[in-house]
Amino acid sequence: MQTDLDGKVALVCAASKGLGRAAARSLAGEGCRVAVCARHADELARAAAAIAAETGAEVLPVAADVSERADVARLVETTVRHFGGLDILVTNAGGPKSGVFDTLGEDDWRAAVNLTFLSVVLLCMEAVPHLRRRGGGRIINITSVSVKQPIDGLMLSNALRAAVAGFSKTLATELGPDGILVNCVAPGYTRTDRVTEIAEATAAREGIAAAEVEARLVRHVPLGRLGEPRELGDLVAFLASARGSYITGTTIPVDGGFVKGLL
Repeated sequence: MQTDLDGKVALVCAASKGLGRAAARSLAGEGCRVAVCARHADELARAAAAIAAETGAEVLPVAADVSERADVARLVETTVRHFGGLDILVTNAGGPKSGVFDTLGEDDWRAAVNLTFLSVVLLCMEAVPHLRRRGGGRIINITSVSVKQPIDGLMLSNALRAAVAGFSKTLATELGPDGILVNCVAPGYTRTDRVTEIAEATAAREGIAAAEVEARLVRHVPLGRLGEPRELGDLVAFLASARGSYITGTTIPVDGGFVKGLL
């Protein structure tokens, strides 16, 4: 796929592994200069070096916790100072704690609000002025198919990723006149550490093997397999490019057909 991304500046969050890393890899492969962040500096540096080696792109690692306002401000400032601007923001964060309503306390809810919802709001607050200075840009929020079809045992994710979708839809309307497109990508069951964690938590609750839980998940996917992170990353690159220039305010599942709803 030919894109216009060569030389564009992208910031991808939670990019040391999993879906964030896949998004950064796809953008770098299309010629973007990419800043990546995660909380653990060593792991992030290794991921950045690997992406740079695979793509030949310039990749800047910036250790940051996106649930902390000061870290978010430093992250965006460092990216803009190093590359001279910002064209694409990809928000992402580790999933909130799994559990059902009766197992979750007030502290769990507050931590999840900061990690899953407010991190997106704060990143947009810092990034939007820079996107406006470039005459437009892209905001792509990595959420979950739970915004389309709630997933049992993920009360916090079901509630707060839906909040991100509502925020994104409203922001797309407000930023459309500025040429800033805002979309969500909603991965389904994908071969990541997060899916392994969910399978293990479910297995522990039910007293069964994690492999049995994974097999049960796949039975609900018409394509009959887990997704691969790169399949989500390639959609991010498409939405960031001119090929996606008339798509905004929407949530696109990448789920192998898991979601059964019509919309």
